Amino acid sequence: MTKQSTGRVALFYFILASSSLVWCTLSVVIAPFLPFAKRYRFVNGHWCRFAIFLARIVLKLDVRITGVEHIPAQPCVIVSNHQSTWETFFLSAYFQPMSQVLKRELLFVPFFGWAMAMLRPIAINRDNPKEALKLVATEGDKLLKDGVWVLIFPEGTRVPYGQIGKFTRSGAALAANAELPVLPIAHNAGKYWPREGWGKYSGTIELVIGEPMYAQGKGPRDIAALNDRVQAWNASAQRAMGSLPETAETPAA
Repeated sequence: MTKQSTGRVALFYFILASSSLVWCTLSVVIAPFLPFAKRYRFVNGHWCRFAIFLARIVLKLDVRITGVEHIPAQPCVIVSNHQSTWETFFLSAYFQPMSQVLKRELLFVPFFGWAMAMLRPIAINRDNPKEALKLVATEGDKLLKDGVWVLIFPEGTRVPYGQIGKFTRSGAALAANAELPVLPIAHNAGKYWPREGWGKYSGTIELVIGEPMYAQGKGPRDIAALNDRVQAWNASAQRAMGSLPETAETPAA
């Protein structure tokens, strides 16, 4: 693992920002006339693939994926730990079409927000958790029925590498009520792409896809039990890749 020079990091962000401005502008003009699956691929799929490619070429940042055989044919709820921007790019490109739970304020950002608004995001108000949970449940269910993957970062924010946050039950609840599984994902992207600062490190990110997990029912206890299993699996997977110390406690869900 080698820290990248300031010049390489600056070059990466310059190209990324420039391409984002151009692509978002094109998306706002062209994407409204495309059906959703093609719109997603045009607006988000291609650009996120480019971002991952750019990170590999400029930052020497690659990825090793295990567990691809666990991906179900039918889109379901993806629950992943959140450490950096990298996993947002990667998962958005890898699972298509996909909707994300995000802060509604992001949709007001010129060009970027306008483009995101066309991808059927679940835009929540973090100041009202109860309403946010209801919105995730109702909109998420519609998306799943339409064959769209739903990505949830249950920690709610980026957590520093070497730590794991408390998992909210929104992903487990959505999966249980839709009678679909949670597809658990764990990674160590924060080791190479820290959540704070501009520093980036070369290396190979480990990303593990676990077996789909089902709730035993739709009741509160069933949802809590599923959420506990998902978080315990994530903590175990992170320990296996060296992201968490063996003595680290899993936060109570």
